[in-house]
Amino acid sequence: MDTVPDAGWRLAATYATLPDPLHEAVRPATYPGATAVTVNAPLALDLGLDPDRLAGATGAAWFAGGTLPPGARPLAMAYAGHQFGHFTMLGDGRALLLGEQVAPDGRRWDIHLKGSGRTRFARGGDGRAALGPMLREHLMGEAMHGLGIPTTRALAVLATGEPVQREEPLPGALLVRVAASHLRVGTVQYAAATGRRDLLEALVAYVDARHPHAVGERPVDRLIDGVLERQAALVAAWMAAGFVHGVMNTDNVALSGETIDYGPCAFLDGHDPSRTFSSIDRHGRYAYGQQPAVTQWNLARLVEAVLPLLDDDADRALAAGNAHLGTFPARYAAHRLAILRRRLGLVDADDGDGSLADAFLAGLATAEIDHHMAWLDLLRLDRDQEPRVLVGSRWSEWIARWRTRRLRDPALVENARVILAASVPRVIPRNHRVEEALAGAVRGHWEPWRRLLAAVGRPFVDDPGHAGLMEPPSPRESACHRTFCGT
Repeated sequence: MDTVPDAGWRLAATYATLPDPLHEAVRPATYPGATAVTVNAPLALDLGLDPDRLAGATGAAWFAGGTLPPGARPLAMAYAGHQFGHFTMLGDGRALLLGEQVAPDGRRWDIHLKGSGRTRFARGGDGRAALGPMLREHLMGEAMHGLGIPTTRALAVLATGEPVQREEPLPGALLVRVAASHLRVGTVQYAAATGRRDLLEALVAYVDARHPHAVGERPVDRLIDGVLERQAALVAAWMAAGFVHGVMNTDNVALSGETIDYGPCAFLDGHDPSRTFSSIDRHGRYAYGQQPAVTQWNLARLVEAVLPLLDDDADRALAAGNAHLGTFPARYAAHRLAILRRRLGLVDADDGDGSLADAFLAGLATAEIDHHMAWLDLLRLDRDQEPRVLVGSRWSEWIARWRTRRLRDPALVENARVILAASVPRVIPRNHRVEEALAGAVRGHWEPWRRLLAAVGRPFVDDPGHAGLMEPPSPRESACHRTFCGT
């Protein structure tokens, strides 16, 4: 017998109250044979939902059977985007917002379907999704969450029981995605592109209420300041973790500061600032080392969209916008240094910490040393073990400098050891591991995928049983981004 009447649903639909040009009501496609292949039980419980109900026939019917969760008002969200620098009007072509779940702690979370059928924004697509990419989005979201990096997450993945046609027929799937919101820089760009000031003002007021920020007297100033701060923190975390998003179009920049859209993305193997993970990024626009600069460019597009709200005078509006944007480099630098201090096991601040961190990263780039093994070597050195990749005279000099810096205040040494151990991830989903796990799952062999998913969910555990996941990359080039990373 069910013990939770509606599985705990407390759905609101505040986005649906915005003017119609920003969304369109759409019923999701039905998949009579759909079944849940994975349910994120910890996330479900955080949302106040019953994971057992979500995993059963009732859950499949809510997401893929046409009954809908109580309170759902499905709609496709409109947004625009600069895709590889070129502006275009977009929208949810194969995705729907069901509503916002109000969790037991009062926080509001979007419940979003991906692979739910065609909408008027489909642009020729079939509106469907394949199992491999949806499982990959779930896996990568949990890896980022485990690393403490803000991210969208999967509540569930359902197999639809129907094939989707790509280069070959593939098993179909439906992703149930959770986010603080699905508002994007591109959402604001869409409102601005309509030429309707009332629509832009309504959206900015909505963002101000949905993602409140204390700095700024007006909603537009608070929006800009909040997004600048959250994006600076997010990209600094990406860089420290060696994460390459791959497609940083403005429609993939969430106003909430969460990582969204795990298309062609990956964690670095060798530390290479020019590394890309999109087969169409031939000029390296979204390379690993370009991510901070691209973020600032994307934020300039946000400011550009709201210039009419900054001031009625075009010159004053531009000056105000540039004043906002001018704060981004310092914000990013502050977040970057704070994260790198923790990763270097430093408790207090010193004026030389920036150059110490820069020398470490420069050394990794010069020889393309494995990004993650290098950070693990600091943990090994802290435990008086021999390093594996930080070897040679160049590194001997840097290690001596690092040790001297950490011993400057003996009273802080133990705290520094705790900080270092807690900040170095033990489990990173290597490209070849992800590829192997997904290939197996698509064929019905689930154990490698489940093992990898369980491992990435607890990255700070010093567990020798997971040491193999941190091994150097496969000698062959991973084809992950070509095979399973597509949206």
